[in-house]
Amino acid sequence: MKRRVVITGVGAVTPLGVGAEPLLRRWAAGESGIVDGEGASRDYVAKEHLSVKEARRADRFAQLAMVASDEAIAQAWGEEKPYETERIGCILATGIGGLESLEGQHDNLRDKGEKAVSPLSVPLFMVNAGAAALSMRHDLRGPSFAVGSACAAGGHAIGTSLRMIQMGEADAVVTGGAEATLTPLSRASFKAAGALSPSGISRPFDKDRDGFVMGEGAGILVLEDAEKAEARGATVLGEILGYATTSDAYHITATEPDGTYAARALAQAIAEAGLTPEQIDYVNAHGTSTELNDAAETAAIKRVFGEAAKGVPISSTKSAIGHLLGAAGAVEAIVTLLALNAKTIPPTLGLKEPGEGLDLDYVPGAARPLAPRNGKPKAVSNSFGFGGHNVVLCLEGTA
Repeated sequence: MKRRVVITGVGAVTPLGVGAEPLLRRWAAGESGIVDGEGASRDYVAKEHLSVKEARRADRFAQLAMVASDEAIAQAWGEEKPYETERIGCILATGIGGLESLEGQHDNLRDKGEKAVSPLSVPLFMVNAGAAALSMRHDLRGPSFAVGSACAAGGHAIGTSLRMIQMGEADAVVTGGAEATLTPLSRASFKAAGALSPSGISRPFDKDRDGFVMGEGAGILVLEDAEKAEARGATVLGEILGYATTSDAYHITATEPDGTYAARALAQAIAEAGLTPEQIDYVNAHGTSTELNDAAETAAIKRVFGEAAKGVPISSTKSAIGHLLGAAGAVEAIVTLLALNAKTIPPTLGLKEPGEGLDLDYVPGAARPLAPRNGKPKAVSNSFGFGGHNVVLCLEGTA
């Protein structure tokens, strides 16, 4: 029998603040963390959370992950782990890794020569640096590695952790995603690709949407074997009911226009949860504010939900914090869970008039109450990444 997997701790650092709590509260209140066209985690100050040595030895993306992990683990376990360290895994996603460090060291090499390059350079910018930092920080000696699948990476990390516990390879996994790529090269690269919003406004599903807004942050979840968590009297925040992933195999950056394989992932995740689309109370959309993604995601939802599509509320976290790339799926899973437990559906900010063919309920303007249709509240969280990666998580709250 496949093991059930529950969530017992969450932590976040986002453009809406340090901590998971302000993420939902401020978004639901209609606040945006996007300033001057970017979603920077401005409230994060390294010296307030890390020692000088810890900060010096970690790129910003790993720093954000460490702070988010401290919050998640404190909520789940406090100071004493309930399992042997060898039975606790650590899987952290990132789309790009330590780009800030990589660019900085390249500048040193170009401007000052080889002797100016730090001996810490590789440990700073390698993509598994975040996972390594968390495993060492919290003495996690089970399976530990990084996941990199662009904007789907956070969802993949959570899904991989789910499977690891279901297969009995771990009793618990600290998982999620982190990204900090608000750098000159990153900005120029996404701009050259035509992906960034020239207006600097994130307005998913709107007729005037013109590209995504870059953001940074981290989201960490503690997943546990449900039977073991319940046996120790843990406070359970929710359960992962289903997970599915597919590939468009279509284009390195563009979404498959009909949303065929995104729809397949959506249908499979709902089916694994033992649910029908009519039993889903909320969809946290990938919702990037790009013309193609929003149209393809809408098509995928219609394909799976059929007549029920117009009755399910849909909103995009990226409207409030921008696109956190490899951290997006984890942060969005966290805020989806919080929304379920608060029985609140946050709004899609910036949406004034839906684009052509975008005729679903995207929750414009203001948050609204969530009324569960079938017992505990249930939602899906979508993540789609460059490379054609599709990930869907099906979550259940406790309220």
